[in-house]
Amino acid sequence: MSSRFATLGRIPRGVWVLGGVSLLMDVSSEMIHSLLPLFMATTLGASVIVIGLIEGLAEATALIVKVFSGVLSDYLGKRKGLALLGYGLGAISKPFFAIASSSGMVMSARLLDRVGKGIRGAPRDALVADVTPPEIRGAAFGLRQSLDTVGAFLGPLLAVGLMLLWHNDFRAIFWVAAIPAALAIALLFFGLKEPAAAITHKRTNPITRANLRLLGRSYWWVVSIGAIFTLARFSEAFLVLKAQQGGTPLALIPLVMVAMNLVYACSAYPFGKLSDRMSHEGLLKAGLLVLIAADLVLALSDHWVGVLFGVALWGVHMGMTQGLLAAMVAHTAPAHLRGTAFGMFNLISGVALLLASLGAGTLWELFGSASTFYTGAIICVVTLIGMKLAPFGERQGA
Repeated sequence: MSSRFATLGRIPRGVWVLGGVSLLMDVSSEMIHSLLPLFMATTLGASVIVIGLIEGLAEATALIVKVFSGVLSDYLGKRKGLALLGYGLGAISKPFFAIASSSGMVMSARLLDRVGKGIRGAPRDALVADVTPPEIRGAAFGLRQSLDTVGAFLGPLLAVGLMLLWHNDFRAIFWVAAIPAALAIALLFFGLKEPAAAITHKRTNPITRANLRLLGRSYWWVVSIGAIFTLARFSEAFLVLKAQQGGTPLALIPLVMVAMNLVYACSAYPFGKLSDRMSHEGLLKAGLLVLIAADLVLALSDHWVGVLFGVALWGVHMGMTQGLLAAMVAHTAPAHLRGTAFGMFNLISGVALLLASLGAGTLWELFGSASTFYTGAIICVVTLIGMKLAPFGERQGA
């Protein structure tokens, strides 16, 4: 216990600020996203394929944009301004969900929101790496992810309360979601100081052939494993749709995301700290086994108890792997190319997420929900086989 608090005490203030900003923005985003598949299906009459396409395009857009913001943050040597721009776009998008009258308008709002997420993602992750000593980076990324995920379960919890209070008024809840988004921008602007090393940075092109060669074999293996991971873990909108299929009352369905993110939030920091002490490869393999179990439970059960158990396992998997993958990128990339490294990682993961969500929606529509989750489990098995070839021992980015 004392060791845990000693590690927390060593984590820099900037990581706590970035975690707080993530928490507030996730409260805002998840208030909307936990209801959005239901809003599109019940109010706008969208099909599961359309919902999968919109979710896949939105999330892939966020990940693809990260490559450009990451490269730009390495070139400028300043990351806070890009993070502010990204969070600002996310805040601006919120009112558009409240006035949307078609799936096309929802898609436009989602894309604007996710462009903002893409712009802020790589500079924020690089900032965490910039301000944190190498020996506790796993704990720092785990802490930021935990705080982020606290917001991700508070958001759906607020959505459930307001759905019950306001008799399923989706649009009113979407308006309320704009408030924590504005608070996130204020905290980032006033609470975070740009690291001195970034301010004195000499501008060079980070994507020259010589620089890209510095992203060595270990880094590209991390990118490859991360992409296959993403293929196995499609949009969480399908967890919400699975709960609806199980007969859960409409107002209570966001509790599915509350459960997942509560488990995720509680597990991300402990597993992040654990990743500083054990084999990254071993922890990733364990995370894949948990995801296989989650997929099988979700495929085999339509009752809300089984769905809730599967969703909880999904949350454990996220806690085991998401901060770990970020720490692995930081460990295997040179310090002056961290923004670019996070951006490239997320570009390739973004393409994988688009394919995964579109494929998941198509399988669901044609063959039923079970086929979607069985396919995710099969991809996990393929990933485990691929990891036997990965050279995880090399670290460049200390």
